[in-house]
Amino acid sequence: EVQLVESGGGLVQAGGSLTLSCATSKFTLDVYVISWFRQAPGKEREEVSCITSTDGSTKYEDSVKGRFTISNDIAKNMVYLQMNSLKPEDTAVYYCAADSTPGSDCYSPDFESWGQGTQVTVSS
Repeated sequence: EVQLVESGGGLVQAGGSLTLSCATSKFTLDVYVISWFRQAPGKEREEVSCITSTDGSTKYEDSVKGRFTISNDIAKNMVYLQMNSLKPEDTAVYYCAADSTPGSDCYSPDFESWGQGTQVTVSS
């Protein structure tokens, strides 16, 4: 099972930017899918973005399209979520999750590993 550690959360004003990082304990190409999820107080967890390591394909939740960008650095075993034009409704704990099943992609993941989360707070 791959270990995941998120970092980069914090407090930012609306309109600002943050970059979240997800460090993986496995070679990134052996982790076929990594997604970022978020959970706000009183709300269900939702998937924000996903990246498939084999071909770099990505997926975004509608509310973050054009504002968030997911990327990976295979040499560093890292996945990033660049968040721009942040809004108060982006406030949540952000988690990365991994699926190491060969052949998985962003449309049929089965996440077996989760990080501990990092808090993002956007003030108005």
